[in-house]
Amino acid sequence: MDRRSFLGTLATALLAAPLAVEGQLASRVYRIGYLSYLGCSDDPFLRDPFRQGLRELGYVEGRNIVIECRGAPGKPDRLADLVAELVRLNVDVLVAVGTPFALTAKQVTGTIPIVMVYIGDPVVSGLVSSLARPEANLTGSSMLASGMVQKNLELLKEAAPSVSRVTVLIDSSNPGQTLPDQEMAAAAKVLGLRPQRVDVRTSVDLDAAFAAVLRQRAEALYVHPLPIPPRDIERLAEFAIRNRLPTATVHQPYVRAGLLICYATDLARQFRRAGIYIDKILKGATPGDLPVEQPDKYEFIVNLKTAKALGLTIPPSLLARADQVIE
Repeated sequence: MDRRSFLGTLATALLAAPLAVEGQLASRVYRIGYLSYLGCSDDPFLRDPFRQGLRELGYVEGRNIVIECRGAPGKPDRLADLVAELVRLNVDVLVAVGTPFALTAKQVTGTIPIVMVYIGDPVVSGLVSSLARPEANLTGSSMLASGMVQKNLELLKEAAPSVSRVTVLIDSSNPGQTLPDQEMAAAAKVLGLRPQRVDVRTSVDLDAAFAAVLRQRAEALYVHPLPIPPRDIERLAEFAIRNRLPTATVHQPYVRAGLLICYATDLARQFRRAGIYIDKILKGATPGDLPVEQPDKYEFIVNLKTAKALGLTIPPSLLARADQVIE
């Protein structure tokens, strides 16, 4: 072989090598473990924005990714087993929805990358050492829910000025709701509200919770994210309307199901952006080097249909500030 032929063959080989590697990466099927706080079949964020975010980055189920979902709403004792099950499947990334799953995933595995979503305050919860540099196998996004609790109470009081007794429906098994619950007491005092607490961990608790709300002579409800399916949230909304109880929440789907108001992080956007973290990790990034994303967009939603059913006249100044009005 002469020198010119040799150089041509060498150049061809060098050019082909990266293409071969790229082809191997493109043909690989990644396995994503998804731990759902709400339950796989009832998780609206898994159904649409999460998958949409992945599709926008070129990840298509059945072609280059497989999503393995596990969830057990209202059963905190099963979380470790579900995480361990996904670890045994050798997933490439774990997506942990909610503080309980994120804490459990961190305890079960120190090697598989974890992307957290739907987290109140990951520093206070002990998930990461700092937002700028998590320094663990975990990163993702934060809701910073504590500030939103006070804002929702302010809006509730503005929508229904005569309210004083507010019953708080809370999942006490979720550590991510502890801090907002503590801060609610201080905010309620400033606003002249008296918070009362009722625990709801499963659908089975709902009827007892309704009875407790009536015993407490509640005048309004504040609803934390609860591990119960959408049909039970609709029952909750119907109960509130039937008993003339204005409602506030930090979970947008609840307002669309019939609760009155919500001021919260754009959760759908956070679930879409989880795909960006997954993409970076699959391409070699270390989770601990990826800063935890803080919310930069909030939505204020008012369900005007619910207001009318409650006999409430929402002040025009309040409606004017709403990003979305459901009629």
